[in-house]
Amino acid sequence: MDMDGTRTMAAPVVAGPLDPEQLHRIHAWWRAANYLSVGEIYLMDNPLLREPLRPEHVKPRLLGHWGTTPGLNFVYAHLNRCITQRDLDMIYVMGPGHGGPGPVAAAWLEGTYSEVYADVSQDTAGLKKLFTQFSFPGGIPSHVAPETPGSIHEGGELGYALSHAYGAAFDNPRLIVAAVVGDGEAETGPLATSWHSNKFLDPQRDGAVLPILHLNGYKIASPTVLARIEPEELDQLLRGYGYVPHLVEGSDPERMHQDFAATIDRCLDEVARIQRRARHDGVTERPHWPMIVLRTPKGWTGPKEVDGLKVEGSWRSHQVPFSNARGDDAHRAVLEQWMRSYRPEELFDESGAPVPEIRDLHPMGDRRMSANPHANGGVLLRDLRMPDFRDYAVPVESPGTGAVESTRVLGTFLRDVMRRNMTNFRVLAPDENNSNRLGAILEATERTWEARMQPDDVGLGVDGRLMEILSEHTCQGWLEGYLLTGRHGFFSCYEAFIHIVDSMFNQHAKWLKTTEGIEWRRPIASLNYLLSSHVWRQDHNGFSHQDPGFIDHVVNKKADVIRVYLPPDANTLLSTVDHCLRSKQYVNVIVAGKQPQLQYLDMDDAIVHCTKGIGIWDWASTDAGVEPDVVLGCAGDIPTMETLAAAEILRGWFPDLRVRVVNVVDLMRLQSEREHPHGLSDREFDALFTTDRPVIFAYHGYPWLIHRLTYRRTNHDQMHVRGYLEEGTTTTPFDMCVLNRIDRFDLAIDVIDRVPRLQGISAHRREELRNKLIEHRHYVRTHGEDLPEVRDWQWSAVPGPNTPAENPQATAL
Repeated sequence: MDMDGTRTMAAPVVAGPLDPEQLHRIHAWWRAANYLSVGEIYLMDNPLLREPLRPEHVKPRLLGHWGTTPGLNFVYAHLNRCITQRDLDMIYVMGPGHGGPGPVAAAWLEGTYSEVYADVSQDTAGLKKLFTQFSFPGGIPSHVAPETPGSIHEGGELGYALSHAYGAAFDNPRLIVAAVVGDGEAETGPLATSWHSNKFLDPQRDGAVLPILHLNGYKIASPTVLARIEPEELDQLLRGYGYVPHLVEGSDPERMHQDFAATIDRCLDEVARIQRRARHDGVTERPHWPMIVLRTPKGWTGPKEVDGLKVEGSWRSHQVPFSNARGDDAHRAVLEQWMRSYRPEELFDESGAPVPEIRDLHPMGDRRMSANPHANGGVLLRDLRMPDFRDYAVPVESPGTGAVESTRVLGTFLRDVMRRNMTNFRVLAPDENNSNRLGAILEATERTWEARMQPDDVGLGVDGRLMEILSEHTCQGWLEGYLLTGRHGFFSCYEAFIHIVDSMFNQHAKWLKTTEGIEWRRPIASLNYLLSSHVWRQDHNGFSHQDPGFIDHVVNKKADVIRVYLPPDANTLLSTVDHCLRSKQYVNVIVAGKQPQLQYLDMDDAIVHCTKGIGIWDWASTDAGVEPDVVLGCAGDIPTMETLAAAEILRGWFPDLRVRVVNVVDLMRLQSEREHPHGLSDREFDALFTTDRPVIFAYHGYPWLIHRLTYRRTNHDQMHVRGYLEEGTTTTPFDMCVLNRIDRFDLAIDVIDRVPRLQGISAHRREELRNKLIEHRHYVRTHGEDLPEVRDWQWSAVPGPNTPAENPQATAL
């Protein structure tokens, strides 16, 4: 018996579905994958141990995770058998993504790695490259990263394996997604909720997910919860989630091979039976899908002990089981003995290529999991069939009038996008679709629902395409899995609570950025967020619901992949969303309120304005042909309204004041062209904001972001930004503006204070504005609503300088 506990396996000792030849070949493939995985972690030369191992053959810095890898390799080997025998379309999602050596090894054994990276060939030179590059400067990460063929799941963070797997299976009726859930990952909140994804999977039109809960007992230095609870309790937990668990446990390879093969055959038979009953027999009740619980030792087949301490089956094998193989002769001897226990001379031929019994074991062509097109979704992506967004235009007879819920208008557009794309477009919302005024989507589809329904339920259906679950994590994971496998989607959320997926957004943005530099990865559809129920109209829910900071978080990412839009009205929102749904390889963040709001631009003007992303609103400005005294900038629907109201006040009082109003839809236009593809040149920026005049800028979010985006501009010292100051409560809409000093009265005071020629002549006007703020405070605390002149305000100033008599708001003041 070898160090790894294996027999030669010339004939089976244990009965099972594998005949001697199958058993021998699967075990040989597993040995090869394990050998390669150890080599990736430790070696930079002498890849086939054709000479004694010397210090210079070992990497100076050992990085990687061994503990989960042999289990991942074991599952991969058996999935390959099933794919070949059953002609399955299957991809593999590895929740314990730290086990990156495994799928890299598998892709190399299948030949895919050499196909996409010609310098990592299937010979000794390529094997040396495979080992050296792993977790090495200029090489590849230690996780299941975008560089890994067959991966749709970055392993740098735990918790999303199941939601990604289910997202991949939606609308993919032939696809089976094998999803390994690590027992450490199973302790995370996102993973715990994502078990419920089976209540949203339709066996008639969707594919299947086969969860494999891999229990090897330990995290970095402590045991895992699900590995230590009683087996009966674990079984009850998983059955309560709606699964039928099948247990495979042990450490003897021969017994485990036979048990696992028998178990996965039973599970795949049950998946086929469930789908046949739904697709051919008309059975509609929710099935209980099979899953596997796989218990193996952590670091299986690795050294039993090192330095007198237990390694295999303990937390010590989680990462690098021993770390001084370069400098310690005893450790290096352990490494050499460990690697030779896999008998590499039987696994690789003289040239260094896998021997035929290994090389030919895997499926062919696109059936290889490392080459499956679903794991490179851009290959399968087809453009959405889009209605003409102009057909949904809101009439605007006069700028700054009307009262329209912009997102309700958007809902009718998304309804028809859905109608035209009923197999490759989904809308996701954590129970907020109707709240965010997108209810028209329900005219095209119902909410996805596979659980029990009651007679008074409305808008639920097994074939629904609107996905709601009160878990931002699960919605995000579903959408990422859907996009990464070549489809399109749209995610609406309350602005304050999109922060829940900050880390998931991080990982997706990093994936996009990385794939930009990987030639064989094809572009995928953009991840589109609509953030509504935003900070300035969360007056009823209060302080807990008031946070515009997701924009700041997004802007931290690489300019190549992020876009932020703040359309001020319905027509600009329609134009923006149409653009975003057509785009690829971006994260698009759109912020738009759901409450009735003024409309400013007709559709033709909206298209021009959105195409530019930023521009002067001539109808609101009085500086045509001359330099302005002040520039009023604005970004966001409420800041835009308050800026225009301030401009109207100032125009009424000071007819000769030259005011320029600049509205920003594409926030990244403020950044330099040197820093973002959408950025303005310095010449363009100066033409809008001048080089020496005061700029009063009202912004939707935290004000310091505008300073950050513009700090290198010529006129930055004259930029005075007002935005959310973390002041909030349950109050009136306008009082939220006053609390954070982006209201019309404070903006007008700021202009008076910063335009030199007004400072000596406007003391009385300034006092009137201060008095108005006091009046407002008393009024809202007495009546519970905003002043009528604020509540009912619409733009009424005529083009050009006007008199106080022509300006009702100024007259009222």
